[in-house]
Amino acid sequence: MSDNSTIGRRIAGGLKAESATTRKMLSRLEGADLSWRPHEKSMTLGRLAGHIVEMIGWTKMTLSTDELDFAASDYKPKVHAGVADIIVDFESAVASAVDALESISDEEILKSWTMRNGERVFFTIPKSSVIQGFVMNHVLHHRGQLSVYMRLLDIPVPSIYGPSADESV
Repeated sequence: MSDNSTIGRRIAGGLKAESATTRKMLSRLEGADLSWRPHEKSMTLGRLAGHIVEMIGWTKMTLSTDELDFAASDYKPKVHAGVADIIVDFESAVASAVDALESISDEEILKSWTMRNGERVFFTIPKSSVIQGFVMNHVLHHRGQLSVYMRLLDIPVPSIYGPSADESV
């Protein structure tokens, strides 16, 4: 690990802490119908859980590239076979993200990164901002959605930042 990776180590610490809660939530989905959705416009439970996993996976991709061009990508979301498959991919994505964050220099993590669709540029911001804003905040947003799905399915919601109706701290 480089002595110059203070930004990456700080973000990795936050990712590790948030991942413990996310892991608890994902593990409680066992036995749930992953094809369930609260509304026709909503993602299925399985797709939502898978999206959380793929967003964490964006960490390594962001840190090892200078841009994402949707027009040049043939990305198709993975369809997970079940909760165990989701958790395996989650653990792998977290480990890969932490490793990438802990080994990147501050100089590299502050370099610009661009999201585009061909000629249309959505944004160009430092990689650290992509990770903190577009990856971490995005994961937390969808984790909040997951807690609502869990409540609607009567799956006990773990404490997240304090007690839940189902679990004290």
